[in-house]
Amino acid sequence: GSEAQRKPVAHLLVVGAQCTKVLNTTSKALSYAFLTHCDRFSPLLSKSLLQAYAKFSGAPLTVNTINNSWRAPKGDLPLLVSEDIVISQPAKILNFLRKQRYNADYDLSAKQGADTLAYIALLEEKLLPALLHTFWIEAENYCSVTKPWFASRIAFPMSLYVPGKMSREALNRILLTKGGPPLYSLTEVEAQIYRDAKECLNLLSKRLGTSQFFFGDTPTTLDAFVFGFLAPIYKVCFPRVQLQEHLKQLPNLCRFCDDILTCYFRLTVSDG
Repeated sequence: GSEAQRKPVAHLLVVGAQCTKVLNTTSKALSYAFLTHCDRFSPLLSKSLLQAYAKFSGAPLTVNTINNSWRAPKGDLPLLVSEDIVISQPAKILNFLRKQRYNADYDLSAKQGADTLAYIALLEEKLLPALLHTFWIEAENYCSVTKPWFASRIAFPMSLYVPGKMSREALNRILLTKGGPPLYSLTEVEAQIYRDAKECLNLLSKRLGTSQFFFGDTPTTLDAFVFGFLAPIYKVCFPRVQLQEHLKQLPNLCRFCDDILTCYFRLTVSDG
């Protein structure tokens, strides 16, 4: 293409590893937030979601890494910077890319567009709580992986305080949205959110079937969202891997992740 076509439309600021290696090591895979209402809690998802969407839509983003998120222009990462515009929420970043005519959904019907919204809502309601629990509340995972990684990327003395605060806030969020009758104890809530997450994975597997992507041979916004949610489950090496074990029993979802990693991120299946 022309020089104008090759010029990056914007810079995506992220924390930690270079984008081509973000998914293949435990520590480097933990630094990315996701979705508008839970940016602070959910590692990796929005970073992999936004990169996948950019690749699917052909948006020429340049990824820049920052080792301390407090150095970012607005404090929250990922950020999209385009000339004098700074956008800090993943949903707004996607809208910006669409307005720049980088749209992965041009060919979708009205029904497919409605299905996309329904499945994104399903991901947020059914899979998100279990992801929060896996990263921030499951004690072995938090102590051995999540806490050390975030502490190493936050300036002292905040590194002593912030990870614990985020863990408590993640727990409060889960209890606020999932607690209450008939789930009276934390153990009951935990059991339910993992049942919901496994049900969600089963529904995604059934919907994908034998197709390469959710609406055929071309990836769309829904594929970017599903990949963003599945990538942390699929690739991060935690001591407690309840969701990962279930995901690996659904070979079409694993193949879906592998195909995107190989074709769009140029990672081999053996990486990580």
